[in-house]
Amino acid sequence: MGSDSLQSREQRDLFDIIDKLRSQGISKYVDLPEIIVCGDQSSGKSSVLEAISGMSFPTKDNLCTRFATELILRRTPDAKVTCSVSIIPDPERTEVEKAALSKFAPHIDTGRLDLGDVVESAKDAMGLSETKRFSSDILRVELSGRTQPHLTMVDLPGLFSAGNKDQSDEDAKMVKKLVRRHMKRPRSIILAVVSAKNDFANQQVTYLTRKIDPDGERTMGLITKPDTLHPGSDSEQFFLNLAQNKDVYFRLGWHALRNRDFPERGCTSAERDEKERDFFARSRWSTLSPTQLGVGELKPRLSNVLRNQIMKQLPDLLKDVEDGIRDCETRLRLLGPSRNSLKEKQHYLARVSQDFSRLMDLAVQGTYSDRFFRTVPIGNDSTESSKRLRAVIQNTLEDLSKAMRERGKNRLIVETDEHFDPDSGKISRNDYIEEVQELMRHTRGRELPGTFNPLIIGDLFRQQCQPWRRLVEECQEEALQAIYTVITLIIEEVTAPETRDAILQRINAGMERLKAQLTLKTDEALQQHYDLHPITYNHYLVDTVQKLQEERRRKELERFLEQYSDDLDRSLRKFPRVELLDLLEPLSRHLEVNMQKFSSSFAIDYMEAYFKVASKRFVDDIAVFAIEECLMANLSSLFSRDMVDEMDEDEIKHLANESTETANDRERCSSKLKVLEAGMSGLKKLVRGGGIAHYGEYY
Repeated sequence: MGSDSLQSREQRDLFDIIDKLRSQGISKYVDLPEIIVCGDQSSGKSSVLEAISGMSFPTKDNLCTRFATELILRRTPDAKVTCSVSIIPDPERTEVEKAALSKFAPHIDTGRLDLGDVVESAKDAMGLSETKRFSSDILRVELSGRTQPHLTMVDLPGLFSAGNKDQSDEDAKMVKKLVRRHMKRPRSIILAVVSAKNDFANQQVTYLTRKIDPDGERTMGLITKPDTLHPGSDSEQFFLNLAQNKDVYFRLGWHALRNRDFPERGCTSAERDEKERDFFARSRWSTLSPTQLGVGELKPRLSNVLRNQIMKQLPDLLKDVEDGIRDCETRLRLLGPSRNSLKEKQHYLARVSQDFSRLMDLAVQGTYSDRFFRTVPIGNDSTESSKRLRAVIQNTLEDLSKAMRERGKNRLIVETDEHFDPDSGKISRNDYIEEVQELMRHTRGRELPGTFNPLIIGDLFRQQCQPWRRLVEECQEEALQAIYTVITLIIEEVTAPETRDAILQRINAGMERLKAQLTLKTDEALQQHYDLHPITYNHYLVDTVQKLQEERRRKELERFLEQYSDDLDRSLRKFPRVELLDLLEPLSRHLEVNMQKFSSSFAIDYMEAYFKVASKRFVDDIAVFAIEECLMANLSSLFSRDMVDEMDEDEIKHLANESTETANDRERCSSKLKVLEAGMSGLKKLVRGGGIAHYGEYY
């Protein structure tokens, strides 16, 4: 088999697969590459289709076609010509209407190949009338024979501006809307048919084409009726320039075709082609490239354009179909199976409970392997971050620990002699010691002078830890908000939209119970510090007290020696010798302290040391016994399978009721999925057959 035959066979297979996808209705969901034939009324579109196919199309001037026609041409080695006609129903048609239209199969005389009567029959089958002038159904004409090219085109109704007794101004708007919709499809190749008989600027197709495809990337121009131009006229020169891409640029270029005129309406296709060749050979049009002239060159040119467009768009087409399938599967998974009967409703809730518990458990454990958690959130993607509950809770508790260090004290004790405003949240140590001395006067027990009642530490600590309740409430509010957010996101992932509110209400009722437990546990943790006497056996307490006192004594000694060195320096100017023992008297005077002040300072040191121990323990208690035990450990059971099994009939109906809209939505999604999956099977045949690699040179 020669390379031309091989390419012809592969090209036919390629077009057949795309045509099959279109016939299955995939065009409703995914744009397919196609050549759409557009032009004004009387521009010669029908004559173009006749020249390409050899079929006779209805040609009534000033009367628009009421529907699109898909023309499928295939070359066969047999001399026998075959032709079949069918109607592709609009996907919005009912099943009954689709079944009725599928029976449309008129007989075609392959000797005449006249579509006039077929078109009239198609109008009746589509239900067109004075009240319904247009149809979204497509008339599909399949023609094969030895002289046919491998080509598929969609012929659209001709554009017109003004109505008449047969077609109204409203019809003109509908046709324009239909043509625009097809032109806007980014994978369509626009074959813009321009009549040389009419002023170029007045033809709507040129305006629409340049507006919708301003760079001319996917448009090919076709000039008809060039034989009506006066030789040597400005009009002829204009259209010659146009054909050479000098005026309106199209990436796919221009082509010229001579149409049959009225006296030639009875000519055979061979006679028509001969007259066309003779005209282009004798006229100024012969200055153009031969590949731009005549139907003989137009057929392979259009076939190659369509082939290249299909292969260029195939990777993106595959992706669109894959995305569509994934969206349908997700949607159907959310909708679940039909929920008409009580048993079906219960099965739905059981599936929702299992999915909810599974995803919530993964979120709590910090195992983000499921598709629900997607990729690592980047930047400000708060939704993706919110799904990772364990990370949010960990960060929230770390923020609490930091807040306890920075804002956990009622007043910050500062080692300075400066006096602070009472509202500043700060107090100097000397002023605080005076406050403690006064407090100690009112809490004296049987302790000896110079010592202190140990209960004073509890009093001081309780004053200092007053901010703890506010800080822990802020932490818990943030944690609860994070939990409510992830609950909502999971429910949106695993339920049908109409059941979400009812199921969320059920879950939120459970959350209220967990919040009550959380409040009790938090109050218990705070009570240990607000009401009970400080208790700890952590050696860190004594170590901290010792370090605090050692640091203070060191700083006091440094200040004394600094002052004494200044005095000593002045003494050496008078006395050449100083005994080290001379330091003892001033040093002992410096270290002599007021015993009451000493005991107050000592009590403060113990209070601050205990504060450090207690604040760390408090954060751990909140994390373990409140957040973890009361909340996190119970989240996956907020909507469990056991709950579903225990529900009565009324509650099941309340939670899982299904509306007519949902049933229709499921039916639409199922139908779409079926079409897309069939389409994917066809597209994969192209990939498995090496279509992309074989045709890669063309794009």
